Amino acid sequence: MKQGSRGAARDAAQGTVAWPATLLKGRPRQRLDLCWQQRRASAHELWLVIVDASASTRRYQALSQAKGLLAGFFDQAYRQRARLTLLTASGNTPTWQRHGLKASAALQPWLENLGAGGGTPLLAALEQARHWLQARQRQFPAEQQRCLVLTDGRLKAWDPVAPLPCPSLLVDMERAAVRLGRARILAQQLNADYQAIDSFKVIE
Repeated sequence: MKQGSRGAARDAAQGTVAWPATLLKGRPRQRLDLCWQQRRASAHELWLVIVDASASTRRYQALSQAKGLLAGFFDQAYRQRARLTLLTASGNTPTWQRHGLKASAALQPWLENLGAGGGTPLLAALEQARHWLQARQRQFPAEQQRCLVLTDGRLKAWDPVAPLPCPSLLVDMERAAVRLGRARILAQQLNADYQAIDSFKVIE
């Protein structure tokens, strides 16, 4: 039996790294921290995705690169049987796109048509997300929640924001030659792990 367990562990720790699932659990420090692509049910998981789709994210193909990351994220949500909630921040107000639905191929057209424009109501989106998560925790106390925030941090001065009530990852989409670095500050205020979008690399 012990040999079989070791064999199963070896089988699990190979193949394609599931980066979104890995990073939502915290920045990996060693190979054992990685999650791998596999079809295995994860009971009662909900992943909230907040996408900054303001006009500034059109620059340097930031949003296009983020779409590639999201495609992998949606695929992993499908494999993990996780539910997804999507919230976009562009124009004047945040917009809820999906609410706790199972991931499916139906998300692909939405992702392809996702465009950028207008202002950056990201702070309002974060506030709405925090209240929504708290309400859902009361409704589904056994549900495991995780949050993914994609933004270039191109915000004007803001008051410190309250942390989100679940493990969170902020992916910095800023790719300009001169970077303001505000997304890192926002991640610190949210108590979220921080990762630059260009730094997704495989750990050997």
